[in-house]
Amino acid sequence: MKLKVCGMKYKDNITQIANLQPDYLGFIFYKKSARHFNSHIPKLPESIKKVGVFVDESLEYIIEQIDKHQLQAVQLHGKESPEYCLELKQFFKERSNKNTRPIQIEIIKVFSIKDEFNFEILKPYEGVCDYFLFDTKGKLPGGNGYTFDWSVLNDYPSTKPFFLSGGIGLDQIEDIKKFKHSEASKYCYALDVNSKFEIEPGLKSIEKLNEFKQSLSSVLIN
Repeated sequence: MKLKVCGMKYKDNITQIANLQPDYLGFIFYKKSARHFNSHIPKLPESIKKVGVFVDESLEYIIEQIDKHQLQAVQLHGKESPEYCLELKQFFKERSNKNTRPIQIEIIKVFSIKDEFNFEILKPYEGVCDYFLFDTKGKLPGGNGYTFDWSVLNDYPSTKPFFLSGGIGLDQIEDIKKFKHSEASKYCYALDVNSKFEIEPGLKSIEKLNEFKQSLSSVLIN
């Protein structure tokens, strides 16, 4: 499983967390969020993909932020339709065709889960997204700090790889270990962490994230 650290906000903290070599760093372009990012992303190692998180934004705004920050992925955290995802996908496909250097933008569509989930909702998104992300349904679109019942994913009907999110922290290491050996984890591509590692919104604890990454490596080996 890969690791995504989301809700990055402060330049020095971004650089420090990047030194831990997560696979993805997430930046929230949602003005109502306490983790809203409106600065400049410092230079990151090429191994780390920059993810822009958006909530029901216009395609023009998303494209503008992709170009401005050289994002490699977009995470759609609102009520974006399959048609919306397709339009975004086609835009970059057409742009890529016009350039000698292909432009690869990963599209991650978020779905929130509480006690149960209707997986039929996913079908129209299968061909227009690269990944799904399952988060805990709460008052805010992400960053609520608590987990959902991962066993719900035992009924996951797709082969589409997904990110697992929602209140994941150091306390969940044993749960992750159990999850890894369950049917539900078969297509789990990455873990997405955020609020459980914060000193304040947008400011991550390097020590806690380092401990989590080391513990996670041990879990995935065994």
